[in-house]
Amino acid sequence: MASASTDTRPHIDTALVRRLVDAQFPQWAELPLALLDPAGSDHVIYRLGEELSVRLPRHTGAIGQAKKEYEWLPRLAPHLPLAIPVPAGVGEPGYGYPWPWAVSRWLDGEVVTVETLADSSEAAVELAEFLTALQRFAPGDIPAASAREDLTGRPLADRDRATRAAIAQVGTASGAASGVASGAADDAASGAVFDGAAMTELWDAALSVPGWDRPPVWFHGDFHTGNLLTADGRLSAVIDFGELGIGDPARDLTIAFTLMSAESRAAFRTALGVDDATWTRGRGWALATGLNAYISYAATNPRVAAQTTRQITEVLIG
Repeated sequence: MASASTDTRPHIDTALVRRLVDAQFPQWAELPLALLDPAGSDHVIYRLGEELSVRLPRHTGAIGQAKKEYEWLPRLAPHLPLAIPVPAGVGEPGYGYPWPWAVSRWLDGEVVTVETLADSSEAAVELAEFLTALQRFAPGDIPAASAREDLTGRPLADRDRATRAAIAQVGTASGAASGVASGAADDAASGAVFDGAAMTELWDAALSVPGWDRPPVWFHGDFHTGNLLTADGRLSAVIDFGELGIGDPARDLTIAFTLMSAESRAAFRTALGVDDATWTRGRGWALATGLNAYISYAATNPRVAAQTTRQITEVLIG
């Protein structure tokens, strides 16, 4: 069980962020701060002037992101076909705030939505090309980096207990999936909204297919709709590399189920050249992460309820 100190989330407000920025980055002390709302579940995000953003972890699970991105994103950026964040500095704890935090260049754009790009095979192929480029990135120090705790990809089996518990919590016995987006928050509170037998069958299959038996490759690790930006209706950037690591690329297939329709998903898979085993493991990752978010947030956040309901439903379609 986590200690009280690790469970306690620090209070973050504009006054705190102002003091941190002014003390540690005096060159930006005159720039205005504006809270970005809604932000993600892992960070509180402020816009700093016109060209910068400030990201402060909300909880212990996100505290390694600032230094990881500062180390790796400048190396990755020249090799990738879409823009990614450019770190501008890493802040240190201060004024009661306990963890490292980040300043990055601001990326203009709108968060990708299902309504805008779900049916776009062109966008699906662009995302496949991004992942292909990421997987091909191979700096000379990858062998050493692959042994680092912060970059080591965890096997899907590590999620077995939590995923089966989530299936038991929200799975129906009849196999009829309810929980449409508009009512998913209520359904999350009352339980039983997805086909329990189908989820169990998929999960068993994902754990039983052969694992990744080729050299480990880079993965984004949290490759879903909320971490993609568009500009002028086209994909423009990929953000939030907190789960960046080296291992099985199957975990980045989650985007096929958070964003794409059946047709664009087929184009995505073809462009990536994904074999059956990797695709099944990818469905397993999408199921596990979707269930985790659904259990954690759907009862109180209608936006997450809608997103994760779609993700789990599309995973079961395949």
